[in-house]
Amino acid sequence: MKLKECTKGPRKLFSPQGMLALMVLKSYTDCSDRKLIEYLNGSIDFQLFCGIFLGTERITNYKIVSEIRCQLSGKLKIKELQKELAHYWKPYMPESNIMLTDATCYETWMRYPTNVKLLWESVEWSYGQMVRMCKYLKIRTPRNKYPEQKEKYMNYSRKRKKTRKETTVRIRSLLYLLDKLLGLLKEIEQQNEHRLEMPKRYYQRIRIIKTVLNQQQQMFETGESVPDRIVSLSKSYIRPIVRGKEVKAVEFGAKVNMIQFGGINFIEHLSFNAFHEGIRLKESVRYGRDLVGKISHVSGDDIYATNANRSWCSSHEIVHGFKRKGRAGKYEDQRKAIASVLRKERATRMEGSFGTEKEHYGLQKIKARTMKNEMLWIFFGVHTANAVRIAKRMAQEKHVQQAA
Repeated sequence: MKLKECTKGPRKLFSPQGMLALMVLKSYTDCSDRKLIEYLNGSIDFQLFCGIFLGTERITNYKIVSEIRCQLSGKLKIKELQKELAHYWKPYMPESNIMLTDATCYETWMRYPTNVKLLWESVEWSYGQMVRMCKYLKIRTPRNKYPEQKEKYMNYSRKRKKTRKETTVRIRSLLYLLDKLLGLLKEIEQQNEHRLEMPKRYYQRIRIIKTVLNQQQQMFETGESVPDRIVSLSKSYIRPIVRGKEVKAVEFGAKVNMIQFGGINFIEHLSFNAFHEGIRLKESVRYGRDLVGKISHVSGDDIYATNANRSWCSSHEIVHGFKRKGRAGKYEDQRKAIASVLRKERATRMEGSFGTEKEHYGLQKIKARTMKNEMLWIFFGVHTANAVRIAKRMAQEKHVQQAA
């Protein structure tokens, strides 16, 4: 991530280092953008951390945090930046030859999607665009069933329990209405192509809604799910991630395959599409070697314990913590002891670090509005938690040295 301060125009308040520091404070305080600026205005420590001194001045532009986030998200290169962080943190990462790996999902801030909600949002947006077009062109709005369907949808949404028959009727009606509204929009555009010029965002949303219509029609007719299913109009990159947990079987957000060395987490693979983390063990070990050097021990949950991964670890002389298959070897007691320690470390330290990041560093529900901003949010949340751990270790080491 290379940021250079522009010499043209008015001087920027934050330097490139100050921008990064502000994003760290955003994750560390786990507060809104407006609250963060209020803290920055009132705290000299926060100002010095960001490399600024306001004195009697105050920042009144609360959107500056969002503007900086958008600027940094376009330049973020996760693996390259993590390599630099690992270089400086390695002296404070004990037992860096032991790699723990697991996957987690960082959920995005969105309403729980249902087919009826998604179709109604598409209908509501399409109808609103049609009304605005007709008002601008000073023509009569074409007749449609939107007012009637709105009343029926409101009555349906108020019910605590919806029967399957009621849901089917709503979906069928909304599919028909959405198809008609899209046809009317296209007709108005064609008849007034010389008088009407729509922005790029309009056509992007129209393409998303047409995809939603096709997917929902296919699901309604076949009763089966479709690949790359869209669950949100504003965040069309979000896909359902089936996790199979007791509390929630499906999560909506980014799935991350994480690797850990000495309690410090690194992002190995981040995707908004579901992927099988068990097949990424080889890539994880190779990336881990780039970060910390030699890896002699590996531990993951049962999904990583495939025959291919076992054979690969054996061929590269890597000790793993998977359950034994086949007959016991000569050093079975030692193997059991090592595997038990590795599994316990992964189940406690690594999964505990996921909970810490989500509860205290702004990753419980990510409120970013674009895919790049969401990735930046996750990156700073994970590595702000790492920085706090490293800072504590540095302070402890300094205390020990002073005591000696």
